[in-house]
Amino acid sequence: MPSPAFHAPDTVEGAVALLSGDPTARPLSGGTDLIVQMRSGRIAPSAVVDLKRIASLSGVRREGDAFVIGAATPCTALKNDADLCAAWPGVVEAANLIGSVQVRNRATMAGNLCNASPAADSVPALVAAGASCVVAGPAGMREVAVQDIPVSPGRTSLASGEFVVEFRLPVRGTRAADAYLRSIPRTEMDIAVVGVGANIELDADGTCTAASIALGAVAPTVVLVEAAGAALVGTRLEDDALASMVEAVTAACAPIDDKRGTVAYRKAMAGVLAKRTVQIAAQRAGAKA
Repeated sequence: MPSPAFHAPDTVEGAVALLSGDPTARPLSGGTDLIVQMRSGRIAPSAVVDLKRIASLSGVRREGDAFVIGAATPCTALKNDADLCAAWPGVVEAANLIGSVQVRNRATMAGNLCNASPAADSVPALVAAGASCVVAGPAGMREVAVQDIPVSPGRTSLASGEFVVEFRLPVRGTRAADAYLRSIPRTEMDIAVVGVGANIELDADGTCTAASIALGAVAPTVVLVEAAGAALVGTRLEDDALASMVEAVTAACAPIDDKRGTVAYRKAMAGVLAKRTVQIAAQRAGAKA
């Protein structure tokens, strides 16, 4: 493996200067994908810019009723914030399905997002949650929807010198909850064949007032299935509403055949997981009432 220069700035401005001054430099928030790609020879950056020394990029904080998660926050650290776990259990559980415990002690949701794998576990949960991320770069700061970062496998919409600073999760309703499920060939430490994130809000009578369903590993990027969410709104998640949601999910899938799953299997499993994920989210939302 080549030996790139290693930088560890302690400010966002310092990291922007390093990354914008060297187009081949790469940011490191966890490194669990970056280092593997460097070892395999897939990429050979001239410099690595470690973001974990920037204090403002680590940890979970509240801004009003919304949550902000620093881009360099390890996935395991999310479980230590009881309020975050209560408000966004699906996001936390998705982040904590990535790799092994050892990997998650380093890995971050920002790295998972910017690796731009269609099978990234945390991304469907973040998209279903309506999360955005703040991006820093030579032109300053900008806020962008999480779903707009990956544009194809291995590619993002980030411009040269830009990197993710933090995630923002919106204010939560009283009777709202999320969930994430995935299908993998093994019991753990594998890549999702299908992943589903669901975010549900109910009123006092148990009627669904808002719903978002996002799919992973069934298209080049994570898919937000608006028709699936619309099929649930105004219902009490009866069987016919769930069947319409499953039909919309299946229609939105555009997977490939590979050694881990066929097109037919992925489409069928997406529907099965979507129904289960919605039911888990609804049970959690009801439990808050």
